[in-house]
Amino acid sequence: MATEDKNRATAAAILPLVGGAANVSSVVHCMTRLRLGLHDRSLVQDEALKAVPAVMGVVEDDTYQIVLGPGTVARVTPEFEKLVKEGQESAPAPDPAATPLTAEELATQGAEMKAARKAKNATPFKLFLRKIANIFVPLIPALIGCGIIAGLNGLLVNLEWLPSVTPALAAMASGFMALIAVFVGYNTAKEFGGTPILGGAVAAIIVFPGVANIEAFGQKLSPGQGGVLGALGAAVLAVYVEKWCRRWVPEALDVLVTPTLTVLVSGLVTIFGLMYVAGEVSTAIGTFADWLLSNGGAGAGLVLGGFFLPLVMLGLHQALIPIHTTLIEQQGYTVLLPILAMAGAGQVGAAIAVFFRLPRNESIRRTIKSALPAGFLGVGEPLIYGVSLPLGRPFITACVGGAFGGAFVGFFNQLGDAVGSTAIGPSGWALFPLLDGNHGLGATIAIYAGGLVVGYLAGFVATYFFGFSKDLLAEFNVSQEPAASTVTASGPATVGAGPEAPAKEPAGV
Repeated sequence: MATEDKNRATAAAILPLVGGAANVSSVVHCMTRLRLGLHDRSLVQDEALKAVPAVMGVVEDDTYQIVLGPGTVARVTPEFEKLVKEGQESAPAPDPAATPLTAEELATQGAEMKAARKAKNATPFKLFLRKIANIFVPLIPALIGCGIIAGLNGLLVNLEWLPSVTPALAAMASGFMALIAVFVGYNTAKEFGGTPILGGAVAAIIVFPGVANIEAFGQKLSPGQGGVLGALGAAVLAVYVEKWCRRWVPEALDVLVTPTLTVLVSGLVTIFGLMYVAGEVSTAIGTFADWLLSNGGAGAGLVLGGFFLPLVMLGLHQALIPIHTTLIEQQGYTVLLPILAMAGAGQVGAAIAVFFRLPRNESIRRTIKSALPAGFLGVGEPLIYGVSLPLGRPFITACVGGAFGGAFVGFFNQLGDAVGSTAIGPSGWALFPLLDGNHGLGATIAIYAGGLVVGYLAGFVATYFFGFSKDLLAEFNVSQEPAASTVTASGPATVGAGPEAPAKEPAGV
């Protein structure tokens, strides 16, 4: 079957199981998930949906999320959107006689259902972190592409190959990072309810070369000072200025006055305040990260690698996205991601141990066999939510594996061998093309690979010997039929799902 036919077939299999085109209100995708806004959640057939071969799992949050994996989701989503559009355009007009509810009643009912779905995760802090993630996650494909090109260019330069090509590769790798503040400003204004292009326009001030002629706080500004944090703050300010203008500026003058005042007021505050403050904060972040790993070394790596999975469970890992981006912007790579990626290695080792400790449970073993390849590539969702977290102890021992792997990488950082990633998003083996450091690519790859091996082994040993009590073994080391369950944002309900096990999306696991 042709690739397009396969992707369309997957989309066609999913659509009726989520209630059909009429039940879909929005369609977007991220790195691994098809995220759907649904009018009526009760129309979704969870069990049948998980049986679709391409579906790795589902998770219910503010949107209904179907895990398809990296690459697949980007190809299935356009086909799904086409089918939704075709279905909605061809849908027959509703029969008034068969519609007992009024439009107002339907709207009220829909609003109540939506509010109930969001209630569990609608804390102000989590909503803020979700906005932060929505700003930076769309930038990840460009970060990955440019990061890989940067790595290739560095290799060619070190080998002194193709000297006529490397300047072009350098331009491709650096162009996006030189203007990343503009994209952050655009996405920030969009996420906070302003006009995106105005957010981008204000953020563009930060990277404009002419700011080098401006003095603030007794020193000359430099292009890019404040980076993504400055762009974030400038765009948020622009949104509030714009909203104020919309309330007070007469409609006849709005088209001229509002954008002018938005850029003018936000721009002046950015130049004579935010750029300096954000620059100091950005520098402090870079300095602290370097100090932490230079002095904390193995201890810092132990804590970071060991506690990353719990951070993911709480949704707090999203707070690290702007920190990663700031480090990449400053230093060319983030030293935190390779250490945090060790959590995924501990998870893989733990899953392998579970496989050997439960030889009679074909359901869990089938889940592990199908999910391990993705786990090695850094997609840990099915293993976490289909295996270790529901079992309890194996989740803790997976964290132990991540801690030992993080300690290994952190130890070499303390010795002066910095290991970093030029992009965020991938982990596991998928991070190899994005690795960079201060002592040559060979040493960097060797240290990261050593950390993965340590994480695998520590996760396996800890889980094999300490991951099961006698009662847990007696309960699960028996033949079981596959039993799947839907995972909400608060966690899974049962164990024993097959490849379609529910999942949540941990960044960098």
